[in-house]
Amino acid sequence: MSLSVKLPILLLAASAAFAADKDNGRFKPGPANSYPARQTIEQVTIAAVPYHAPDLAREAFGKLKLLEYGVLPILVVIQNDSNQALRLEWMRVEYLSGGGKRIEATPASDVRYIGSGQKRFETGAGGRPRLGGGRKNPLDAWEIEGRALVVKMLPAGEKANGFFYFQAAHREGAQLYISGIQQAGTGKDLFYFEIPLER
Repeated sequence: MSLSVKLPILLLAASAAFAADKDNGRFKPGPANSYPARQTIEQVTIAAVPYHAPDLAREAFGKLKLLEYGVLPILVVIQNDSNQALRLEWMRVEYLSGGGKRIEATPASDVRYIGSGQKRFETGAGGRPRLGGGRKNPLDAWEIEGRALVVKMLPAGEKANGFFYFQAAHREGAQLYISGIQQAGTGKDLFYFEIPLER
């Protein structure tokens, strides 16, 4: 494995270790094959779980009220049982509502702005960016970015998990559409995943 491949893996492992330490092991998703909503293509299994009920959302996000702000978190678990490392940096994740509407994931770093009432690039005195006035932003919490799926490279035999966030309500017949996963060694795109979501 070349240094250019090893370095991102080491950095991602360090950031994952930091998040796990901050989390104290409270939230531990299971393996991909333990969830009913999953699909396997070329020995890669992806499971998806919409955290659409308050009790379920509380397991991962504690007192954060994502659902009250119209944010639907969906847990994605990827198990790479192939003999190829996977590049996830161009992975695209969309929520397909039962009515056929496509909704792209909101970047985890942007979720905090949904509940703040502030524009992302609003500036304060001196032209410096600021995040709202004197009140605390209800969605400015480490769990949102800390639990997001941010892995860019997934080695053979490994798994990764994390959340994607959608500005949508969960609907009957919805699916999660995932494309843009590539084999690192060959550059070959895996066929897209279309996972029906449990209601």
